[in-house]
Amino acid sequence: MSGLRYAWYGDDFTGSTDVLEALASAGFQAVLFLRPPGAEELARFGRLDAVGLAGDSRSRSPDWMNTNLDRHFAALEALGPELVHYKTCSTFDSAPQVGSIGRAMEIGHARFGGTVPIVVGQPNLRRYVAFGTLFAAAGEAVQRLDRHPTMAHHPVTPMAEADLRRHLAAQTDMAVALVSLEDFARGDAGAVFDAANAAAVLFDSVDQRMLEETGHVIAARAGGAIRFGVGSGGLTRALVAAWGGEAPVTPKPRAVDRLLVVSGSCSPATAAQIGWAKAAGWTALRIDVARLHDPVELARLAAAATAALGRGESVVIHSAQGDVAAAAGAVSDALGPMLGNLVQAIVPEAGIGRVLFAGGDTSSHAVAQLGGDALTWVGPLAPGAPLCRLHAADPAIDGLELVLKGGQMGAADFFETVRKGG
Repeated sequence: MSGLRYAWYGDDFTGSTDVLEALASAGFQAVLFLRPPGAEELARFGRLDAVGLAGDSRSRSPDWMNTNLDRHFAALEALGPELVHYKTCSTFDSAPQVGSIGRAMEIGHARFGGTVPIVVGQPNLRRYVAFGTLFAAAGEAVQRLDRHPTMAHHPVTPMAEADLRRHLAAQTDMAVALVSLEDFARGDAGAVFDAANAAAVLFDSVDQRMLEETGHVIAARAGGAIRFGVGSGGLTRALVAAWGGEAPVTPKPRAVDRLLVVSGSCSPATAAQIGWAKAAGWTALRIDVARLHDPVELARLAAAATAALGRGESVVIHSAQGDVAAAAGAVSDALGPMLGNLVQAIVPEAGIGRVLFAGGDTSSHAVAQLGGDALTWVGPLAPGAPLCRLHAADPAIDGLELVLKGGQMGAADFFETVRKGG
């Protein structure tokens, strides 16, 4: 595919839409596919600057990555982009046994070669890297990831180490150098990158200026010394800043009368959002996580949600409300498909046009269950959680508007923001 500038593989669907928005909102033609696209699927969208592939490797084992990741990278490489990006969450949560970013980096480096830039900080989400250490907002405060009230206690991949080079050292033997705050201050970021005697180089990133300089370093070497990169949507925003682009005129997303929210998140932020919805009179339905495979439980939830939506109410179906221990049995590869099955059952019966998925890992499995082909950007709602449109062969879900929200994203009234369109 000629003219393609950039391609990305997202380690979850939620983060994949963040990249889609960063590109589309800057005027680049981008589509996020839910499986490797063929020529016919690509042709449907015309000329493209960027192509994404939404994945779920964040919740997968290294053995799964060994079997699957390289073929996904090969599919993207065949499109001829200057750079392929393995997109991670800006909290970089991963472990040697689950969602190993180190193993993904090894697989990408083996295919593409070159030096691997790592850009994790994403200041627009209040995620920062300083001297190689990752910090993230927790309410009004900013905490090291290993002291963060949510990420240090993540039910699957708790972050016990905020120094990202030490964190990666538990997952890979690849040497990782650093372009530090001091290097940026001296104007030496490019020179330090070029002189690094390492397979990968981590960039500090604490503000937009630093991110833009990082983008210029990477863009100048893309397709040559750099063919593969790792990191958050900060990497995308760095490149967009270097490329320029002109933001399209985007109308404010429309409001809808009813919203369906399905949540597999146990984060405090999502708990507050569920609490807000209950207080506002939304119907809240709690999933019995011990019965994820029970069709009777699915039928109960679908019937109750459809009835409430039929009465003109908005609905939240959730597996937890901040209580990690109570939701421990609701692993993403079991809960996610159930949430997807619920949406499939409810949407045609209730006639709704917009659904919000909350929870990074579970959203990936849930949206995959819907059987769509691709997502395109509709408009902004909140940083990291854009409004997208699903493209599918099934007319029952084709055109369905989706928001995929990471657990920590959004203010307490975010569900209402999604319903109102901003």
